Amino acid sequence: MKHLWVLAVLFISSFAAAQVPSSGNVFFGYTYYNTDLSLNRGSLNGWQGTLEGKVFPMLGIVADLTGHYGSLNFNLLCPPGPGPCGPLSESAHVYEAMFGPRVSFPVGRLRPFAEFEIGVAHAATPSSVLGTDTSFATALGGGIDYRLFHPIAWRVEGDYVRTDFFHTTQGNFRFSTGIVLRF
Repeated sequence: MKHLWVLAVLFISSFAAAQVPSSGNVFFGYTYYNTDLSLNRGSLNGWQGTLEGKVFPMLGIVADLTGHYGSLNFNLLCPPGPGPCGPLSESAHVYEAMFGPRVSFPVGRLRPFAEFEIGVAHAATPSSVLGTDTSFATALGGGIDYRLFHPIAWRVEGDYVRTDFFHTTQGNFRFSTGIVLRF
């Protein structure tokens, strides 16, 4: 009976060890966000951080966090009466938290990848023009890592991000670049 317990523990521990990613990467960098959340397409700037754990050599699971900040133009609803009325420029920020699969493969110093992510996004303006809203979000995109030396690479990435803020669908484009640390 004692040997059965030892075998069971060894089997479970080896199975658990096989499921834990043994390699992956961390990315942090600058991101440019082109959104149609405003009157005309707006531009926001910010940061992006990702953590990828490899399940298989070509397949990883990625967690992605972003923050975008800037000013957007909105239509101002004008009350009847005299006085100027028109578009309003308002500061805004958009945060996203998503996760999903990433497929990649090495080609010399390059590692191209494609990914699909799902999660949530949150948009806010400080005044009552729009207020705040949280939305389901998806991202489809890819990029390429260029290995500078063993654990360090430079990443260029582009994603199409879909959100549904304020009961309207937005098609946003996100471009990111920065440093990758592989482990």
